[in-house]
Amino acid sequence: MRKKVGQVSESEKLQIQQLFERRNGLAELAKIVTADNDELYNKLVKDMGETSSKFQQWWDDTSSKYNWESSQNGHWEIDFNTNNIYLVTEE
Repeated sequence: MRKKVGQVSESEKLQIQQLFERRNGLAELAKIVTADNDELYNKLVKDMGETSSKFQQWWDDTSSKYNWESSQNGHWEIDFNTNNIYLVTEE
């Protein structure tokens, strides 16, 4: 089930969109970088950790700010075209 629970400002949307794209890009890079290249691998792991933390912090802070409905078995998603936030749960 997908239920609209809120909307964010354009600047808030841009913040999470940047983190979303960076996280996805790093995940793609992780598919080709091996542990053989210690320096690059370590930078990648560190960046992935920092980006994931910032991504989760955005959701935590923004959901608290707007008091979005939540579910123990669900997660929020954003529609980057409308700035709408949806609670996604399994039925």
